Amino acid sequence: MERNTPAMQAVVIAVGVAAGQVVEAGNLAVANANGFAVHGSTALNLTYLGRFEKTVDNTNGADGDVQVEVKRKTAFKWKNSGDITQANLLDTCYIVDSETVAATDGAGSRSPGGVIVQVDDDGVWVE
Repeated sequence: MERNTPAMQAVVIAVGVAAGQVVEAGNLAVANANGFAVHGSTALNLTYLGRFEKTVDNTNGADGDVQVEVKRKTAFKWKNSGDITQANLLDTCYIVDSETVAATDGAGSRSPGGVIVQVDDDGVWVE
């Protein structure tokens, strides 16, 4: 039987912001272990989302009280921690902070980011 299945473009999605957080436009966006948006950091159990499109303040709110737009399915240029080279092309990178990625998981202390699609002198393109 034919079905009219709803669809949406998921390039920009709305994600609930974690309690007590301010997320800032242009920074590396991740979801924490509970699925709420926070800045990238050296931590485990984070899921790489992409880039925050707006600055949103949830300082006084509970998890998900406000939402932030996150752009995904796009390559973004992040800072190179210094260990990513051309040899890492199409490897998974690891999140160091809200603007930096690395080639390694930091002895098990970093969450995976996206896939390295280009390495430039001034940064790393991650999809």
